[in-house]
Amino acid sequence: MKDGFLKAAAFSPALRVADCTYNAQQVLAQLQAAAQRGVKLAVFPEFCLTGYTCGDLFLQRTLQQGALDALEWLLAQTCTLDTVALVGLPLLVHGKLYNCAAVLCRGQLLGIVPKTYLPNYGEFYEKRQFTPGSTEVQTVTVCGQQVPFGTSLLFRCRQMPSFVLGVELCEDLWSALPPSTFHALAGATVIANLSASDETVGKAEYRRALVANQSARLLCGYLYASAGHGESTTDMVFAGHDLVAEDGSILAETAPFADDYAETELDCQRMEAERARNTSFEHTAEGYVTVEFDLTPEETVLTRRIDPAPFVPGDPQRRAARCELILKMQADGLAKRLEHAHAKTAVIGISGGLDSCLALLVAVRAMKQLHRPAADVLAVTMPCFGTTKRTRSNAEILCEELGVSFQEIRIANTVRSHFADIGQDETVLDVTFENGQARVRTLELMDLANRTGGLVVGTGDLSELALGWATYNGDHMSMYGVNAGVPKTLVRYLVQYEAEAAATAALHDVLLDILATPVSPELLPAKDGEIAQITEDLVGPYELHDFYLYYVLRCGFGPAKIYRLAKAAFAGRAEYTDAVLYKWLRNFYWRFFAQQFKRSCLPDGPKVGSVTLSPRGDWRMPSDACATLWLAELEQLKPGEQ
Repeated sequence: MKDGFLKAAAFSPALRVADCTYNAQQVLAQLQAAAQRGVKLAVFPEFCLTGYTCGDLFLQRTLQQGALDALEWLLAQTCTLDTVALVGLPLLVHGKLYNCAAVLCRGQLLGIVPKTYLPNYGEFYEKRQFTPGSTEVQTVTVCGQQVPFGTSLLFRCRQMPSFVLGVELCEDLWSALPPSTFHALAGATVIANLSASDETVGKAEYRRALVANQSARLLCGYLYASAGHGESTTDMVFAGHDLVAEDGSILAETAPFADDYAETELDCQRMEAERARNTSFEHTAEGYVTVEFDLTPEETVLTRRIDPAPFVPGDPQRRAARCELILKMQADGLAKRLEHAHAKTAVIGISGGLDSCLALLVAVRAMKQLHRPAADVLAVTMPCFGTTKRTRSNAEILCEELGVSFQEIRIANTVRSHFADIGQDETVLDVTFENGQARVRTLELMDLANRTGGLVVGTGDLSELALGWATYNGDHMSMYGVNAGVPKTLVRYLVQYEAEAAATAALHDVLLDILATPVSPELLPAKDGEIAQITEDLVGPYELHDFYLYYVLRCGFGPAKIYRLAKAAFAGRAEYTDAVLYKWLRNFYWRFFAQQFKRSCLPDGPKVGSVTLSPRGDWRMPSDACATLWLAELEQLKPGEQ
């Protein structure tokens, strides 16, 4: 429960039709085992106490009372379980029979939610026995307890306010306007669906998409527990297809007929954060009644996979498709800008490194889209004190293979002249020594663009912008920044993708060598011909910073939660001890706050993902904001010496 994590599960216990005692025993056995595993929310199928396929037996008083007796027994047996459980049963209220979900916790019946939409088509004929539920909440007596009854019910945990539960039953989700829509707008962060969806060809795929899409649309966690083995097979077969989704992603799932359960942790705080930033998600709780309950606060052990590379799809096919899409987006954005400006050239400073390589590949694609020759791209290499033979050679080979125009401008003399102007000692390898080179390079590019009637294409990526790893008014500036929305971890895969599709062996080889070259600004003199300045030695590993960046910007999490997620994501990586994770997280926050002034005046660039730092788009903060609160939270987490 700490950090908003809720361990939740959906079950499909084997049952016997109309044998309420047996069915309650099956539910209890799974519920007790789940509670031992730390499950705080357990959802069982529609009519799990009676079986869904009872037909007209539902109209028999004996079955109705049998279900109530089973519910009362369950309440007594679960009074010490620290778990919210939902079970399905028929309930007679004011002479009408309802298809209901009973919500119980620690022996208390928190509420009863009737089904809104009753299917009466195909193999379903629920209107024959049941009455649709009403949004009006009334109080009924069930198992000797006064209980709220109605569809407009929510259940909130006092110890974890981000956990607000809404309930719907089977067909409710399949309807044009599911009750869960209103539940979510009223504040539900988790939706439980008690279902008895029979299995037919293709239905599992549709069901999976339905659950995932509803969780995405409502920015919620969604548990779907479906009837399984033991239901009557007179007309239908039930497969026990259980699903747990969060914000569009299926986190846990049982295969049809697997006789298993779906269990994972939902991040309720993330749902709150998503809704807070989404101005289209308007809260409206009119007519709703919220029932509060208690759970013992515990630190939920995380079993869900925390992706160490949240920007990069793990599946190779999805990753390739993502790379192609991003390259098209970048190229289309640049093509539009070149077209609108009537630019004769796209001028790029090419270093032999990853970012400029990607920008060059994008520019070639843009020219192709505009039906213009690759030679309209002017690649400029500007060797100086730190340039190595490897990067310089790679830059030349890359340009030759892509067929772009190439020009070399040796800037050492210009830099020395500039140093003389400002009184900088060339032997002092300080920030002025480094930034002076970067600004001279930008001066050359800007003026060359003017002379050739072109635009300077920026090369800096999203990760560098987050860390401020750019020289202000040096490589920080351009006329259009094609990489501004692409994190460094993804830059690598984009270049690799282009290498795999390379038209020539030479292009393939040079792209791979660029990928293998250490990331460096090459602003300090080379040592024995080798790169003397390794970026990740100075600012930290980009895979860590991209991980931190995702959860800071995309989810709005605080340092403590991000640190916990990082430990889970990078567990087993010997190089990433707790002390190392902490060190670079603190470094990230310090740099992120200190370098905002560079992001406040960025050139235009295309947004390609859910995270961007454009001041005209996703991210706005004052350049003089204090990091005190964030660093103070981090200080409390500081690990011991390792």
